Amino acid sequence: MRIAPGEYFLQGNEACVEGAIAADVRFFAGYPITPSTEIAEGLAHRLTGKDGVFLQMEDEIACISAIIGASWGGVKAMTATSGPGFSLMQEAIGYAAMSETPIVVVNVMRGGPSTGQPTRASQGDVMQTKYGSHGDYQVIAFAPASVQEMFDLTVDAFNYAEKYRVPSFLLSDAEVGHMRGLLTVPEAINVVERKEKGLRRPDEAYDVPDDLVHPFPVFGKGHKTMITGMTHTDKSKIEPEDVKVHQELVKRLSEKILRSRKDINKWELIAPGSKTMIISYGSAALGPKEIAAKDDRIGLLRLKSLWPLPEEPIYEAARQCDQILVCEMNLGMMYWPIKRIALEAGCKRIELLSKVGGEPPTPSEVRHKLREMGAI
Repeated sequence: MRIAPGEYFLQGNEACVEGAIAADVRFFAGYPITPSTEIAEGLAHRLTGKDGVFLQMEDEIACISAIIGASWGGVKAMTATSGPGFSLMQEAIGYAAMSETPIVVVNVMRGGPSTGQPTRASQGDVMQTKYGSHGDYQVIAFAPASVQEMFDLTVDAFNYAEKYRVPSFLLSDAEVGHMRGLLTVPEAINVVERKEKGLRRPDEAYDVPDDLVHPFPVFGKGHKTMITGMTHTDKSKIEPEDVKVHQELVKRLSEKILRSRKDINKWELIAPGSKTMIISYGSAALGPKEIAAKDDRIGLLRLKSLWPLPEEPIYEAARQCDQILVCEMNLGMMYWPIKRIALEAGCKRIELLSKVGGEPPTPSEVRHKLREMGAI
């Protein structure tokens, strides 16, 4: 089913489809919604017969519930949505985090709130991705900025979902999803398969290895398998009233991700010694990247992953520069956590260029802000 190695000229959403196939997705449940529909359309053609299953569901609540069930059925599963559909998925995202179910959700972000701008780009869902469901939990989220990264980071989203048994997200947007560009498919693609539980003894399914990630018990292979959103012990017992059990469980679910930042976090750094550094992600980084490539006075830290927050590269960039410009397509969602880290690193000036309305910041708009800051 995989696309043959070589060069292709594809749309971002089409590259996401090919990345999912390359990562061995076998189940997709979706509901058409602009601007992500091309992903569902592409997988409807590719996941046919014995090679996979495509289901169009009645709504996005059903979509994410279906992929959770399919994942426990033993296959890699994903859905794709945008805006209001992503909002509907939040309760089940928390359930997937609590039950340690590996799933992939592609969110091609559009302007909100509510129906907002169905055909226009936004980065207004980045905080909802991390904090949208109730309780304390961690997720993994990537932010592609090109057709190539739509492919590469889709593969990564599946790999990390399986490795850490966690919901994993691709936070694209209408610009990246609908742009067309070059995709280079390599000869070899690293694909992480599920760490299945063995059969050495009956209670082995709930042993916690050093990396805090349980091996995955498989239905039909003799395992005692419990799937629940309630507080539970490692011995297949529900204990919602036990304070210690809840503390240990929630801390483990968080620590298995937080202590693996060096493995998960991805970024691009241009001109690291610059006195003025731009920090951006997704399509909002395209204008800043053009400037940084031509002006060595301006550096760029482009975040390819947003959650867990890449604190180390942000801290190092802030430690070496005099001022930072955070550039994003919302009213400043990532600005505040970046500012906290930058102030801790000793950088005294952290400015925001925020743009909403459906278009990424242009190079001229970024230059204008840099002139105001005295950087150019």
